[in-house]
Amino acid sequence: MSTPAEQTNNQLRILSFDTVLVSPVLVATAQLWKNALMTGEYDSGEEQSGRQTAYTVSAVADYLKSSLEADPRLADLTVVGEVSGYRNPSSGHHYFAMRDEQSVLRCVMFRSGRGGQFLTDGAQVICHGKISIYTARGDLQFYVDRVEPDGVGALQQAYEEMRKRLESEGLFERARKRALPELPARIAVVTSPTGAVIQDILNVLTRRYPLAEIVLIPTSVQGEKAAPEIIQAFQALNALEDIDVAIVARGGGSLEDLWAFNEESVARAIFASNVPIISAIGHETDTTIADYVADRRAPTPSAAAEIVAPDTRDLSGYVAGFAARIDEIVSRSIGDSRFQLEMAVDRLNLKIPDTALPRQRIDDLLARARLAGQRLVESSRQRLATVEASLNALGPAKILGRGYTITRIADGTAATSARQFAVGDRLGVTFADGSVETTVDEVVESNNIVEP
Repeated sequence: MSTPAEQTNNQLRILSFDTVLVSPVLVATAQLWKNALMTGEYDSGEEQSGRQTAYTVSAVADYLKSSLEADPRLADLTVVGEVSGYRNPSSGHHYFAMRDEQSVLRCVMFRSGRGGQFLTDGAQVICHGKISIYTARGDLQFYVDRVEPDGVGALQQAYEEMRKRLESEGLFERARKRALPELPARIAVVTSPTGAVIQDILNVLTRRYPLAEIVLIPTSVQGEKAAPEIIQAFQALNALEDIDVAIVARGGGSLEDLWAFNEESVARAIFASNVPIISAIGHETDTTIADYVADRRAPTPSAAAEIVAPDTRDLSGYVAGFAARIDEIVSRSIGDSRFQLEMAVDRLNLKIPDTALPRQRIDDLLARARLAGQRLVESSRQRLATVEASLNALGPAKILGRGYTITRIADGTAATSARQFAVGDRLGVTFADGSVETTVDEVVESNNIVEP
């Protein structure tokens, strides 16, 4: 079977997205009001004569489903496109979208399908299956039963080309990646201010490391404006002072959702950052150009918060252990020093001769010397007292007390001869209890009277 919308490529039928998404729906809608099978699904509760019949949502969805599945062109369909938003939950089913430059087609392949290993974001694949509607949500879906690879998708190819080019320029070299600070004081976060990412980061840091100040630099993380805003955010980051490290983060998504972080301008902005950068873009399986350029990559935003700073509980344990080691080292050092001192004293005691007997002899000699000194002092004191008494007895006061006097001439000097006086001279006579002034009436020398 062949239609104008079909094309043949390597014996595979490829139908354009415009035909798949538009034509069947328009045809089914045009026939909807003419289908007699739906007249019994009227649910207005009463007859409305003269008015168009109203149908339930389920009736419309079921009719569209049956109309699409009845179209032989849509029941045996092969489509080529790029995989986006791929998910493979525990049920084993595969959920993804196929896209080209203009359209997107939602797809599902149950675990019984073949070729699931070829489904990865960005992969160019050829899928076979049928078009139908998932009535629970009213979604038009391509139910795939077989997948074959068809080369690398356009976005994936652009990604690989850019990765290789930037790698050749040295933007990914390990040698230029900076170490993260051990105890950051200010942490910048470049992300959307409204998403769950910033809350996850704040929750982790509040629980693990409430010592740091968190500086949010808001930016879009998806869409056409995302890349320019991310660059502006990094310019603002470089203008801030005292920032120790920064996290650039966003939640998971398809290759298209994360594409802003694959832009060359964003990669160069990260490369030019003044501080170390931790990238946390998407989930663990998502890898962007920003992850290669960043100084450290975290699998998730929450993991980035755990990487950027230590847990204060671990720090407390480390400090306690370090203090215990210091105490042990100091105690061991003191013990070793005490032992060395005791050993030195013991060696010194072994080298010193026994001085007990000489010391006793010295003590005896000192005692004797003290006794002899005391006796000498006492004897000298007694002799001094005797001399003092003799001197006192010969002193002028004692002599005067026995009736002697001292005669002084006019100039006050003591007279020693009668020849020193002449009749009429004045003289002084000193007694033991006083003195008198008198005049010489006569001078007697050698028993002769000297006449006036």
